[in-house]
Amino acid sequence: MEEIPVMDGLMLQSSQVDEMGSERADAGLPAGGHGGDCPPTPWAGPVHPCTSWYSLRAWLPGWASQARQAQQRLGMIREPFKADHPSQPADHTLVSPPVDPLPPRHEAERGRNGLSTSPLVACAIVLALLYLAREVLVPVALAAMLSLLIAPLVRRLRRLGLPATPAVLTAVGSLCAGVAALTVMLAVQLVDMTASLPQYESSIRAKVATVKELTVDRLDSLQGTAGRLFKHLSEPERPAPGRGATSRLKTNPSGERVQVEVYQPPPTSLSVLTHLAASLWEPLATAGIVLIVMMFTLLEHESLRDRLLRLIGGHDLRASTEVLNDVGERLSRYFVSQFAVNFGVGAVVWLGLWTIDLPHAMLWGVLTALMRFVPYIGAMIATVPAVLLGAAVEPGWTLMLMTLATFAVIEVLAAQVVEPLLYGHSTGLSPLSVVIATIFWSALWGPVGLLLATPLTLCLLVAGRYVPSLKFLDILLGDGPSLTRPQRFYQRTLSGDAHDLIAQARTYLKKKSFASYCDNILLPALQLAARDHELGLITPEQSQRMQKVVVDVISALDGSPRRRRQRHEAHTVLDLSSPGVALRRQREAEMGRWQGPLSVPTSSLNLCIGQGSIGDELMTELLTRALRDAGLDARHMSVTDADEVPPEARTESVARVFIQSGESQAATQTLVLQLQQDLPQASLIQVQLPAWVTGQATHSPAPPGVMVVESFRDAVSCALETGPAQRGSKARD
Repeated sequence: MEEIPVMDGLMLQSSQVDEMGSERADAGLPAGGHGGDCPPTPWAGPVHPCTSWYSLRAWLPGWASQARQAQQRLGMIREPFKADHPSQPADHTLVSPPVDPLPPRHEAERGRNGLSTSPLVACAIVLALLYLAREVLVPVALAAMLSLLIAPLVRRLRRLGLPATPAVLTAVGSLCAGVAALTVMLAVQLVDMTASLPQYESSIRAKVATVKELTVDRLDSLQGTAGRLFKHLSEPERPAPGRGATSRLKTNPSGERVQVEVYQPPPTSLSVLTHLAASLWEPLATAGIVLIVMMFTLLEHESLRDRLLRLIGGHDLRASTEVLNDVGERLSRYFVSQFAVNFGVGAVVWLGLWTIDLPHAMLWGVLTALMRFVPYIGAMIATVPAVLLGAAVEPGWTLMLMTLATFAVIEVLAAQVVEPLLYGHSTGLSPLSVVIATIFWSALWGPVGLLLATPLTLCLLVAGRYVPSLKFLDILLGDGPSLTRPQRFYQRTLSGDAHDLIAQARTYLKKKSFASYCDNILLPALQLAARDHELGLITPEQSQRMQKVVVDVISALDGSPRRRRQRHEAHTVLDLSSPGVALRRQREAEMGRWQGPLSVPTSSLNLCIGQGSIGDELMTELLTRALRDAGLDARHMSVTDADEVPPEARTESVARVFIQSGESQAATQTLVLQLQQDLPQASLIQVQLPAWVTGQATHSPAPPGVMVVESFRDAVSCALETGPAQRGSKARD
């Protein structure tokens, strides 16, 4: 029986091909094709090649998809025998087509991924658009920001009963009138100051001579022989006559040299006006575009809001409305606060300079208010000309120093006191992000970018806060913590930075208790470390470093004096045991074996018993310190300490016994039964920390007669409610 290779890896028996041909004949189709489509050929085989191919697709559905994919991958199969080539040899095989160097599967992947761009490419495209289209985007951005500033006035006019168009025209007209009045006032002040400058000429000459005497002349006198030698060596060599020298004299036809002098005619009034108009045309055109766009933005405020809601996400109006409200609230608060602060500072500067009798104090006050809208350098721009005028007015230096001191005091108070109170925390931007954003937008859009840097960056911050794909903007630009407090504690322990953790903990403990610090920061951080330790991600060196940092932090928060020898001893014990035992022995070294006197009043002791494991001992020591921080007399004991209790210890002194939820429920029940027999008068409290702290999915039920608490704060509250604190300290939350 003959095998016919139809495709690579697919062989058919000749009998199977004959059967397929007969079945096609029964179906009313010719055996050599499908419906007579195949051309006649002198091929003398059991079945035509087209019959083999179409029979495959018709009668072997399991191979149909594979054949279709192979056909797409390899291209159209060439017919080996044509009717116009009778000399083609008879063969029972299909000629394999040439293999495409790039399979269509890869082409499909390339076409599927061709439209997708990487984030870097998308970022480059956006930056290019921002830079190339700045002539259009700058006026639109200015109009949008000014519309946000005027929108509250328009809404107030609408509430008074004015229609939309008159309200917008009134608000815009008021803005233009204010700007025009301010411009006229500044122009008058500048003209007056320019006219008064000649009377200060003698004072200016004297100040320049004094400065020159103190700087340039002093440096010249300090130059010695070495300086003159260096000057002599640095002089360029004079070119030889006739070589390399270019004469500035021209010769007349007689050969005599004459000197040519270029004469510039005095400018006419028309040329001056033309030059002035050319200089003012671009800013005036930009101002006109901004004014027109701002008016239409205010007129179509509601329509634009609906369009933005639809673009942001019309399917989720709640989230879209929250985004727009957040942007509008932040920008409005920022603009109003900045406007109030800047003009308030300008008014104070005006009064201060008027008090010290500096001429044109109003001019410098208004200039200060306007320049403060330019971040970082605006105040310095306003300070320099006022200080120079103070130096020119009087022969002495008193007025100049008083002017400089006035600006310095006012700016320091505004930057350190007023601005943080009004809008220091209203934007949510970190100081570093504001600086970088200012540099970035200034490089893109020039001075206008310097003015709009903070508002535009604030919009990016809000977008990163609500758009998942832009979350990195919130992390990079926001002033919120990038890591949670437990994550930060864990990271600092990995790096061995105990000093930073101690500083952060002391700041936290100024308002919160040590129990709250353990519940919210320390215990979750230790659980993060435990998870990585179970996964084998922490090396022994890292584990030892982390234990040392934990001991150092908790020891520093105790408040008791520590000697260098005791700290060294604690670290030595830590290397041999666990952090909990090391911390306990630190307290025993200061307070005695039993961490305090044994002769105490009845029902005044709180025993915290650990069950021997490293985790239980650390949790027990932390709970002991939390109870002592609340003013309770707490002692840390282990199950092995019961045999060492001295005879003078009285059982009736114990009021409460705190037990950690150990790994073995049977051991916990045995310990509870033993305690109920030995200390029948004491209250038994079992601390079952939540699963996100301990890592245990569930906790076993507590034995009968045992109270259960789920946090250190609950344990402290339970101890304070069931009995008075011995030292009378009031527990913090």
